[in-house]
Amino acid sequence: MMKTLAISDVVLPFIYSPGVRERFPLTKLVISCGDMPYYYQEYILSSLNVPLYFVRGNHDKAIEYSTGETRRAPGGGIDLHRRAVNHQGVLMAGIEGSLRYRQGPFQYSQLEMWLHVCSLLPRLLRNRLIYGRYLDIFITHAPSRGINDMDDLTHRGIDAFRWLIHKFHPSYHLHGHIHIIKPNTVSETLFDKTRVINVYGFREIDIDIAGIG
Repeated sequence: MMKTLAISDVVLPFIYSPGVRERFPLTKLVISCGDMPYYYQEYILSSLNVPLYFVRGNHDKAIEYSTGETRRAPGGGIDLHRRAVNHQGVLMAGIEGSLRYRQGPFQYSQLEMWLHVCSLLPRLLRNRLIYGRYLDIFITHAPSRGINDMDDLTHRGIDAFRWLIHKFHPSYHLHGHIHIIKPNTVSETLFDKTRVINVYGFREIDIDIAGIG
């Protein structure tokens, strides 16, 4: 079991503080699902001294400017967009962004999202041959179509993501993008064999994959 801190969409003062070490002392992995300032992710990574994997969201900047420096990514973090990796026995893959609804980076059409997903397929098939399974955690900014999403174009889910989790059965699909404001907002759904979790703000998740410690 791997204790994981997943973050998305909103900076939380109690995390962006020296107390983060005491609040999350057992965390072994940080996953960012996008719309997170690069400096914020760097702070969490350096404070907890654990690996950070991220995808960008539709509100992320291509270049983040701050006093005395510029960032194109969180320093030390690992970009998962169109990549599949094995982290200490946990098989992860990611896709950035949302549907295109305005001018700006990290937004795509449904067709472009299909192409992103297709780019992952060779590695997923290789995972199956080597490890006996395709994928453990699918990490995105946007949700899947019809799962934790909304009807408007801005927050509509991605068709290709729904297909991927239906066909490849990851244990988890972690996403952000859908802000949890109302108490009745659905934030976790079981779809086929996959726990689909909206990590808006933060979620602590005990990643339970057979064969990992």
